[in-house]
Amino acid sequence: MSAEKWEKNEEIQIFREYLRIPSVHPNIDYTACVEFIRRQADSLNLPVEVVYPAVKSKPVVIIKWEGSQPKLPSIILNSHMDVVPVFPEKWTHEPFSADIDEEGRIFARGAQDMKSVGTQYLGAIRLLKADGFQPKRTLYVTFVPDEEIGGIHGMAAFVETDFYKQMNVGFSLDEGGTSASDVHHLFYAERIRWILKLKVGGTAGHGSLLLPDTAGVKLNYVLNKLTEFRESQIQLLKNDKSLSIGDVTTVNLTQLSGGVQSNVVPPLLEAIFDMRLSITLDLVAFERKIRSWCEEAGGGIDIEFPLKEAYVAPTKLDDSNPYWLALKAALDELGLKVKPIVCFAVTDCRFIRQQGTPAIGFSPIVNTTVLIHDHDEFLRADDYLNGIQVYKKIIPSLAEV
Repeated sequence: MSAEKWEKNEEIQIFREYLRIPSVHPNIDYTACVEFIRRQADSLNLPVEVVYPAVKSKPVVIIKWEGSQPKLPSIILNSHMDVVPVFPEKWTHEPFSADIDEEGRIFARGAQDMKSVGTQYLGAIRLLKADGFQPKRTLYVTFVPDEEIGGIHGMAAFVETDFYKQMNVGFSLDEGGTSASDVHHLFYAERIRWILKLKVGGTAGHGSLLLPDTAGVKLNYVLNKLTEFRESQIQLLKNDKSLSIGDVTTVNLTQLSGGVQSNVVPPLLEAIFDMRLSITLDLVAFERKIRSWCEEAGGGIDIEFPLKEAYVAPTKLDDSNPYWLALKAALDELGLKVKPIVCFAVTDCRFIRQQGTPAIGFSPIVNTTVLIHDHDEFLRADDYLNGIQVYKKIIPSLAEV
């Protein structure tokens, strides 16, 4: 099928219109997204509300499809409106043009992560309404801001509002991962994110001397210990092929600062580490280990955690979770291959799970080059339309639990 044929498809037109809104960090103006979603809600003849859980510039947009039994716990179909920055010179298409090539590939930031999912929910609801379907449980299609920068003014704040509490949420569906194979990655848990900041103090002086207890020597000691731990996680992955990156703990040195001149030994060096902790890691013991390494290095090291997330229980994928059984039944009926994994990064699901509510991440994107946060992000038009059919099966299954 040529690009021209795809361009005439109504669902593709809606998707491309959304992609063309440059809701890109930093300093996003969400006004155009809100207006777009309002128009979509109107076209579906569904009510829409906009709330501002944290600040006036960070809206959460909620489309409501009331169920025939509205007192039952509701279902959330969540997606985020924001996308990560782009480097236009690295793209072969303008990042917010939503160009379609002859193969039907739609190029735009957000094509995979995750504007596609937001409009696929709406496309599925359009088909379900046309078929006369009426959900038993109320469905809320939520569009949230700032997921890509931690969600503090988005989902994290939203779940604390009275509005959210009155929604009486029983289950949330959110983003999964793009898969290069024919197996869908389904997220039932997320690693715990810590940011470790070390301020390493030491003897200062002339660069020509061998001074004792310098900041550099101390930092080197701790860095070696963290690197040894990191290597142990690499070996775990190598030795057990059933594990994925979400099953181990990652530690990466991401920022280094200190010193004023090449021939002056500095009194202070700062190092920042990005850590994603496995849900099976003993957090107390791990922190104790870090603190003991800093003491072994010679002390004088100030330890800070600018971010220190707590453990959040995974969503159960067993008979105790009726929403999982309903989702699995729909996926099985569609003949889709699915592999439940721990999400290697973080999504807004963690804020829902913190409320004690089951949440699962799933995106119907397979056999596709993984280009999340990468240049030339694209989604094939036929895969996009197929995703609508997938949600057309999943949504009623969840709504009828």
